[in-house]
Parts: sequence; C-alpha cells; structure tokens
Amino acid sequence: MLAHLPILQVIVPLIGAPVCVLLSRARLVWLFALIVSGLSFIVSALLLQQVLMSGTIIYELGGWDAPWGIEYRIDKLNGFLLLIISAMSTLVLFAAQTSINKEIPAEKHTHFYILYLLSLTGMLGVVVTGDAFNVFVFLEISSLSSYALIALGKDRRALWAAYQYLILGTIGATFILIGIGLMYQMTGTLNMADLAARLPEVAQTKTVLTAFAFVITGVCLKLALFPLHLWLPNAYTYAPSIVTAFLAATATKVAFYLLIRFTYSVFGVSFSFTTLPLQFLFMTLGLLGIFVGSIAAIFQTNVKQIFAYSSIAQIGYMVIGFSISSVTGLTAALLHIFNHALMKGALFLALGAVVYRIGSVQINQFQGLGQQMPLTMAAILVAGLSLIGMPLTVGFVSKWYLLSALIEKGWWPVAVLILIGSLLTLVYVWKIIEAAYFKPSLSTNSTVNEAPLAFLIPIWLLVIANIYFGIDTRLSVEVAHSASESLLQAQGLVIP
Repeated sequence: MLAHLPILQVIVPLIGAPVCVLLSRARLVWLFALIVSGLSFIVSALLLQQVLMSGTIIYELGGWDAPWGIEYRIDKLNGFLLLIISAMSTLVLFAAQTSINKEIPAEKHTHFYILYLLSLTGMLGVVVTGDAFNVFVFLEISSLSSYALIALGKDRRALWAAYQYLILGTIGATFILIGIGLMYQMTGTLNMADLAARLPEVAQTKTVLTAFAFVITGVCLKLALFPLHLWLPNAYTYAPSIVTAFLAATATKVAFYLLIRFTYSVFGVSFSFTTLPLQFLFMTLGLLGIFVGSIAAIFQTNVKQIFAYSSIAQIGYMVIGFSISSVTGLTAALLHIFNHALMKGALFLALGAVVYRIGSVQINQFQGLGQQMPLTMAAILVAGLSLIGMPLTVGFVSKWYLLSALIEKGWWPVAVLILIGSLLTLVYVWKIIEAAYFKPSLSTNSTVNEAPLAFLIPIWLLVIANIYFGIDTRLSVEVAHSASESLLQAQGLVIP
C-alpha cells in the first residue's frame, strides 16, 4: 500500500466525489467528504515523511517508463504543498456542514461536496504530477469546480464573480496550454524532468521564449499576481464563506507552486533570471501588489473584501521572496505559503462564523462583537496580528526570513518598503479590531451568540497553529529550507 501512496493521493478524493451522489442525507455526505479529505491528509503526511527520509518518490502509472508514460514525482517542494492543501481542506470541511446550512440552499448541499472534492482532486493532481499536460488537465478540474463553488453563493453577485473568474481563469489556462504545446513542439516530451534536460539545447530559440512567456503569464493569472488579480476580490467576497476559506488557503498556493516549478525546475534559474530580466520584473510587481492590495483593503467596508485585497498583498510578499533566487529568499516564499494558509484559513473561517450569526460582514456590523462573540473575534485578532507580522506568530517568521534574504543581497530599500507594507496591514486590521472592541454594539446585534463548536474547533486549531509555528519553527523552516536547497542544488547554484 505504501508504494501506491502517490496515486492514492489523487484517486481517493476523485472516487469520493461521485460516491457523494449515492448518499441520501446531507450530514452523511458531509461526514463522508470529511473522511475522504482526512484520508488525503494522512496520505500526504506519509508521503512527506517518506520524501524527507528517502528522497524523491517517482511513481510510474501503468508500468510505462517516463517520458513515454506519465509519472508522479514527489520531492520536498510538492510534498510540503500536498500537506498544506490536504490539511487546510480537512479543517475547512469540519465547519462546512454548519456554514452551508445558512449560505447554500439545501438542495445544493450534495453538489457542494462533489465540487469540493473535485476541486481538491485537481489541486492535489497539479502538485503531484510530473507531466506538464497533466498539470493543465488537473488545473482545469480544480478551476471548473471552483467556478461552480463560487456561483453557489446566495448573493447574485456571486454569479458575476464566478463568470469573471471563469473568463480570466480560462484565459490563464489557455496561455498555459499554448506554452506547453510550444515546449512539446521543440522537445518532443511532456515529462517535466525530461523537459528540464532538453530545453537548454533550444533555450535561445524564439519558440521557447514564447512558450515561457505564455506559461508564466498564465500561471500569474491563476496566482492573481498584480496586475492580473482582477478576478480575486469579487470571487473571495461573494463566494460562500466556506468556499472562500478553502480557496484562500489553497488555490493561490497551488498556482505559486507552479510558478516555482516551471521557473526553477523546468526552464531553470539561469534561463528564468539571467537570460530574461525577470528578477526585477517580479520584484516590482510584488512590491506593487503589496501596496495596491493593502491600500485598496484600507478603503473597503466589507471585511471579506478587506481580506481578499489583503491576499493580493500577501501574494506580493511570496513573489518577492521567489524573485530573490537565493536559498533564504525561496525559504521565505515557501514559509509564507504555509503561514498564509494558516492565517487566511483562520480569518475566513472566523468570518464564516460571523456570517452564520449575524448574516453580514460589513464592518459596521462588527461593532460590539468583541463582547458578543469573544472567541471568534479573539481568533480574528490573533490571525490579524499574524498577518501584520507580530513576533511569536507565523507572520513574523515569514517576514523575518524575507527581510534577511533582502539584507543578504544588500537590497535595503526593498526591505524598508516591506516594513512600510506591514504598517499598511496594521491600518486595515486595526479598523476591524476598533469596530469589534471599541465601538458600541448596534441594536440589531444585541442578542448575538458565540459561534458553534463546528466553527470554533477548526478556527482555534488554526489560531493555535499560528502561534505554535511562530514559536517552534523547526518543522516549517526545516522543510522549506530543505526544499529550497534541493531546488537550487539541482541548478548547481548552492555551494556546500
């Protein structure tokens, strides 16, 4: 069984999705989906443990050797991502049944779980596969499911948000497919390890340069990197709360994984950052994302929209770490993938609890909630402080490594801009805290009760994780650092 863990990572949720149709009761469907996601988490934990102990795992499908056959290839990078995706999926699903009772019509509950598991399948498939065309296939499975999940929101604007995401997401996927097709034309292979070996021979051709441009642009659209972020604010704001929590904690992380995989592993660091001036471009776009996202967040009145724009800024931090192209910089980026999932998972689940109790996330409706929903608002407070980067939280760890990477390079002006960006985060987080704790309760909120346990358990597990991994960084930092070293050593850029 252990030998087949790579394929089980994808097969378990893929088979689980249609099985949901056969279950009659909504609660039974929820329990089944939760078990399926939990099994995926166990598989991913075992895979990561195996990779850390024994090295890269290669699983050949159907007994066909690569590049003729399709292989799943799991190293420290995607092993880390698999753990993040499956863990966040399971925690979010724990609160799903309670949340969707208020936000999704009862007749669509089974559809929700089917789409959720299909989206999970697609994300896990993108991360685990070693075949470029399969990346596109799994990306479309995940994306199409996500469009439908967003459209399940009761607000009619959810349909427009889903349509907008559909159009931009389809453009992004088409760009990726064109790029993959051009690479196949030049190399005759779709296996990513084989592509990495063959592309250097034709790296200076216009076809490969065009392929690179199409792939990176498509991935950045999926990532919502500024200025290709237009789909994200509405998608996060008007989707059902549980969908927002799931996508915010996982979807952009998968896209960022693809950005790393194609630039560092397939095309290579030398081509991506030396032949082409992408280091400066990504650094600039990352900084613009931080400031545009943070300033836009400050002026929002819908709290889900505040944290949606915040995600654009946080993607900027990841991209800056990625663009430094050093072990410390890439470690900072991978750490922020993990830490951002913990922060945004906690924040959006807590907002789901607020929606469950008061039916709104307008900031004026938060007045007095610090006394009426103390545990939920305390979770938002801690996760918000982590988002700012306060010491003893995971957000501080990410930014410490990012600043260290910039100082190593001597890029002090960029480090100063990062600190200013953190101060902007303080402004919009403070708006929420001020409303909850320092303004009188509105009359309509006078009888608000604390969130149900179904919300509080996953929320506080994530809050505790925000603090625990901010103090004991051994697991997150060691895995991120080891994955970064492996990526750069493969390019001959790390001197022992």
